[in-house]
Amino acid sequence: MISDGDYFIIKTPTGDNGKSQMLDLEGIFPKIQPLYLEIGSGKGEFISSYSIQNPAFNILGLEAASKRINNTLKKLSPDRHPNVRLMRVFVDESIKDIFPAESVSGVFIQHPDPWPKRKHHRRRLIQPGFLNALAHILKPDAQIQISTDHSGYAAWILEEFLANPCYISVFDDPLRQQSTFEDHITTWFEAEQRRQGFDPQFMLFKRI
Repeated sequence: MISDGDYFIIKTPTGDNGKSQMLDLEGIFPKIQPLYLEIGSGKGEFISSYSIQNPAFNILGLEAASKRINNTLKKLSPDRHPNVRLMRVFVDESIKDIFPAESVSGVFIQHPDPWPKRKHHRRRLIQPGFLNALAHILKPDAQIQISTDHSGYAAWILEEFLANPCYISVFDDPLRQQSTFEDHITTWFEAEQRRQGFDPQFMLFKRI
């Protein structure tokens, strides 16, 4: 009997030198469909629900923490989520070594770690090198949905995206207090932060 972990989790391909290699995307999912990435799957509320609402998409969750992957697995079943896969990987600009150029149709990044202390800002996900790597793997017109409840990081994210010639904001007012994303799914973290008085801000960028 195949366990849910064996069904959903794919290993990061590495060569003999230990460096990441390109994924064989056609061999991962049962059907060849547009590929979307969720960077940071948290407790799995988003990927488990969004994949059911959008069965014509393949969705790959990228998560570094084993505990979060295990929490996500509890919300998945092979019969209801054949279009979902998970990969334990630390995401940075090396993402360009894992996914072929122009292979990704969209990306979801919800509440990335803000690393609020100035001395830790270099650890933030949104950096010029990462955005360049992301642009490399995204298809033209692919969209990146981002939310954060940290106002300082929201300003940082907006500045980094708008400074990169590969992206434009889909919204005329780039920072929004309410989500206008189709099929918005409220995660446990978003609900908890709202309860504590930290309202998220939503951004939507497009690869040009």
